[in-house]
Amino acid sequence: MKNFTTLLEETLEAWQDARQGVIEELQNIPAEKWDFRPVPGVKSVQELAVHILEVAMLMTGELTRLDTNFKREPWPELLKMYAAPAYRLHSKKDLLGLLVSQLEEGIKKFQAVGELHTLQCIERFDGKSGTRLAWLNHGIAQEMYHRGQLTLYARLLGLEPALTRKIRGG
Repeated sequence: MKNFTTLLEETLEAWQDARQGVIEELQNIPAEKWDFRPVPGVKSVQELAVHILEVAMLMTGELTRLDTNFKREPWPELLKMYAAPAYRLHSKKDLLGLLVSQLEEGIKKFQAVGELHTLQCIERFDGKSGTRLAWLNHGIAQEMYHRGQLTLYARLLGLEPALTRKIRGG
């Protein structure tokens, strides 16, 4: 077990773990099934991958700014401001590559601003005050939520989820 010296280090390690789980679940679903959606009106596998990226890109961009402001633009505009690279990609290979590189870049950005920056309070979407670190944890939870969706999609496709396979040693 790694000995962390800061809350930020520990949080970034949790983000790496969550993202790796998302990547493994996405790798588990064949490319020809990335248009699968359980019912009309919900995101497909590919759309979930893009959504995970867009929120992570927004989160990284805003939380590492000196002037974090989630209300600087309406939510859809904030997403467009940060997530243009994710919107341009459509293949499984390219989206998986961006999931890896975005995490690496995001970690570097958070490390560059440092822990003190992440412990400062900002105004959240709901108008309440909270730390950047708490919002980073919210982003990690969002990725874990969508990882769960991907495991359900795998089951509906007749696949064993990557995490299940890992737990049983497969």
